[in-house]
Formats: sequence, structure tokens, C-alpha cells
Amino acid sequence: MAEITLKNLAHSYLANPTSDADYALKEMDHIWQDGGAYALLGSSGCGKTTLLNIISGLIRPSHGRVLFGGRDVTDAATAERNIAQVFQFPVVYDTMTVRDNLAFPLRNRGMDAGYIKARVDQIAQMIGMEAMLSKKARGLGADAKQKISLGRGMVREDVNAILFDEPLTVIDPHMKWELRTQLKQLHREFGHTMIYVTHDQTEALTFADKVVIMYDGRVVQMGTPEELYEAPAHTFVGYFIGSPGMNFFDAEVSGNRATLPDGTMIALGADYAPISGQIGIRPEYVGLTDEGGLPLTIHRIEDVGRHRLIRGEVLGKPLNVVVPEGQAVAALPRVAFAPDKINIYANEWRVAPRGPAERAA
Repeated sequence: MAEITLKNLAHSYLANPTSDADYALKEMDHIWQDGGAYALLGSSGCGKTTLLNIISGLIRPSHGRVLFGGRDVTDAATAERNIAQVFQFPVVYDTMTVRDNLAFPLRNRGMDAGYIKARVDQIAQMIGMEAMLSKKARGLGADAKQKISLGRGMVREDVNAILFDEPLTVIDPHMKWELRTQLKQLHREFGHTMIYVTHDQTEALTFADKVVIMYDGRVVQMGTPEELYEAPAHTFVGYFIGSPGMNFFDAEVSGNRATLPDGTMIALGADYAPISGQIGIRPEYVGLTDEGGLPLTIHRIEDVGRHRLIRGEVLGKPLNVVVPEGQAVAALPRVAFAPDKINIYANEWRVAPRGPAERAA
């Protein structure tokens, strides 16, 4: 296991990059704590796999350094980094049995036969393949082969880190949930540093202790699921996390008030320096009101089980509202925002409220 440090890291696939836009990964400095469980989350093309492959040694970065436990491994081959990596599509030895596939990394390192058998049996149980250990991999389906690949990546206990590149893509939905649960259990038992790449927020939020959100080649926020949800550091995080994502409105902010384009004033739960930017509010924190508030034009109401989702617009801008099942909706509905749940953004980045000393000044 190892702490992984990225120093001034950046990467371009072009030989002579000349601008920020030429970089698949913009410059970053990050520390991945020893024994942490991280998810790299973002939309396709944001740089997740590039970053993972730099950590694993499959790609050498254009700039910066990669350190494992304080040791510079930027120029070290993948084998020297003592990691396990599981790829999006299954990588198995078709002529071998399931047992031999799982045992391969351990036999390569000369492990004791008794230990190999016990460890392979443990991993086979975890991935639900105890009954298939004697079968050749050639005759198995894609989901079974991916489980073998996943198991082989986890069979070693002595690795610095285990890296997962969208490993559950070809796994059926029910097995995805079971394997995520098993990965969490494995992490609790052995404390490996784990980095899990995905574009699925459910996978990320249920697997990781901390989620790393990437957007346009940058890490825009690293935090717990609660931090990402309640205080998105970037408008992309607010939009990407949550279903549906955060509602945004242009606003002029000053003190504890935000003024919308039509002149409507919204109360804020904190005090801010004058800002021309946006306010962001989660659908759960928008409430229907009989008095005051903003007029809501409803386009449709979706019943999603324990609550209903109202999709409409306010001041010509889209607005999503989550209301409890059974709550009445007026013929001419109005909405109000919970002041202490409003986030403020300028140039897409979250703005912190002023402290007492700043207000006094």
C-alpha cells in the first residue's frame, strides 16, 4: 500500500502543445492517501482513464511527477510500481481454467501452494464463481470473464494500489451491486489504496470514501459524497451529482440577498461580497408555497415512488422541484428556496461566504 502523490502533473497527446486546450490533463497537484478508497468520476472524455494510466505507468506524463510513498516512479515501468489494474473489458487467459486464471499472479510470485488455493477460493466466493473454478475461461460469457479479471486484480494482498477502469461495464445490474459491496468489504479488510474510474455516479458514491470529480481535464473537486452534494465546488459538480442536478439562476449577489434578472430578491443564508454570478439550489430544497415566492410554470410531473418530481420553469429558466408523494400542487403554483441551502458561484466556481472579520471591514 502507498500514498500516491501527483506533483505539477499535466499531459498532452500532442508532441508540441501550445495552449491549455491541447492538454488532456491540465496541471494538477493531488495526494491520494495510503489506504483510501477513491472514485474518479466524470463524463466521457474528461481525462479519467488518462489519469489512471499515468498512475499505473501505462502513460508517462508530459509534465510533473508521480510518487508512490514518497518514491518517484514517474519513469518506472508498471511492473515496478507493484499495482494491480482491472480494465473495462475482460482480460483473461482463455486456455486456462478459472482457478488458474485467478492463481496466475500468485504463482508468478512463487507463493506457497496452500496459500494460493485458500486465496483463490476466497476470491472465487467473493465474485460468485466457486462452482466454475474448474471450467475453461474460453466457454464463459463476457460478464463471467470480467468477474475473473476483477478477481485476478484483487487476488494479491501485497500491492501498493488496485486501479479499476470502469470494471463493471459488462456486468449485469444485480451483480454490479453485489460486487461493489464486496469491493467495499475487501477494502475494509485489507486497506488497499483503491482508485475506481467510472462515469456512473451511483457506483462512485456507493464505493468511495472520497469522490474525485473531473471536468475538461481538471480535478474540480475531491470530497465525500455529502460534500459534493451539499457544497459543489464547481457548477459542473452541482449539475453532474444528483438526479436531477442542481438548479442554477443568474443573479447579482450582495450581502445576504441575491437579485434575479427580473428584480426579484432572494434571501440567502449567509453574507457575501458583491458578486455577479449564479445561485444554485438542489431540487429537494425548493418548496411549494402559498404566499410570496416565484411563479412556477409546470411542464410535467413525474411520480418516482416515494416522491414526485416537478419539471417546469421559473423566469424562463428550467427548474426541477422534488415534493413528497401526496403533496397537493396548486393550480397557480409558486416556489421558494431554502436560504441556507443556496450556493453562490462566480465564473463557475463556488464562492465562500464572508466571515465576521470581512463583514466588519
